[in-house]
Amino acid sequence: MSSRSGDLHERAGRVLPGGNTRSTVFVPPHPPYAVSGRGCIVRDADGNEVYDCNNNYTSLLHGHAHPDIIRAASAALTSGTAFGLPTEAEIELAEILSERTGVPLWRFCNSGTEAVTMAIRAARAATGRDRIIRFHGSYHGTGNEVVDPTTAGVPRSVASDVLVLPQGDATALRNAIVEHRDDVAAILIDLMPNRAGLRPVTTEFASLVRHLATDHEIVLIVDEVITFRLGIGGLRSRYGIDADLTTVGKIIGGGFPVGAVGGTPEVLRSFNPTANGRVSWGGTFSANPVSMRAGQTALRLFAHDEMTRLNKLGDLFREELASAGLRVNGAGSLSRLILDDYQAGWWKLYEAGVLVGTNGLLALSTPMQEEDVATIANRVIGAMSSA
Repeated sequence: MSSRSGDLHERAGRVLPGGNTRSTVFVPPHPPYAVSGRGCIVRDADGNEVYDCNNNYTSLLHGHAHPDIIRAASAALTSGTAFGLPTEAEIELAEILSERTGVPLWRFCNSGTEAVTMAIRAARAATGRDRIIRFHGSYHGTGNEVVDPTTAGVPRSVASDVLVLPQGDATALRNAIVEHRDDVAAILIDLMPNRAGLRPVTTEFASLVRHLATDHEIVLIVDEVITFRLGIGGLRSRYGIDADLTTVGKIIGGGFPVGAVGGTPEVLRSFNPTANGRVSWGGTFSANPVSMRAGQTALRLFAHDEMTRLNKLGDLFREELASAGLRVNGAGSLSRLILDDYQAGWWKLYEAGVLVGTNGLLALSTPMQEEDVATIANRVIGAMSSA
């Protein structure tokens, strides 16, 4: 049967490879096409309305078209979208991030991928070393150094500069540090990696990573692009560890493109142009005032009480799913369904009125109230029970 989304996909196939320009949103035979969103509801091109538990892969913390964010972005638009000069807006967002996290210095970019790439460059500049340690199954964007080295298009030489270890394997980490300690610039870790099943690392392992990095003068990069929403200072604040560099994105842009790296003067000194900085890093739209103003509003709206409320709703949501026999991981407002067939599961959930990530990721948003989350839980349980 013909559908508007089907027609759009056929049209897309004439100008986009496979009709796709973003791998993560593709579901065979083709995805529905979004038309509009309001609060926690999305409407597609065929007139279906679904609860949005994808929220553009966790970035839409306040759902769609939040009036305060729209006003902030619109006001910025009327003054100019971007300049070849800095603006006060970037200072203000950096001040908010510094106050929330205790991390003193920040640099902005346009995505989480860029933030991770910038952090790796900073670590190498600060240490004079080349090698990076990261953990299997964690997603850190699309840069060459953080994807599977056997991926088509990735130079074979990348594998020699990146050690990929099992997450949580203390022995493997210690052995790698002993063998390569003079070459390791950074340890890159996501404390609750989505692609690896959204399972939090243990406090013991997080502490070990921090301890080894300190002892061997290795830069510790904590990737909080997804997990920053879980605590005022990010997920790392729950572990009580400090990062030398922190990467964030998604929620700090209020729905607009953004990424950022936070760190200490010692690690970020190479980016200081007034102190013979050795690293030149531009970015035409980095720190654009629209993203900066929208992001400021989004963070101000997400104070401690609202964060606590949303995290509690997420905890109750997972309890409901688990009590119904579903496999689910996560913490706070982030959950991950563990499915045998993600493609089939995605369609069952969508047909039941719930949009999730193509890997089973669900992110709650502040427009959701208890009754919304209860309805979503019932729909998920019903859809998965019919699997």
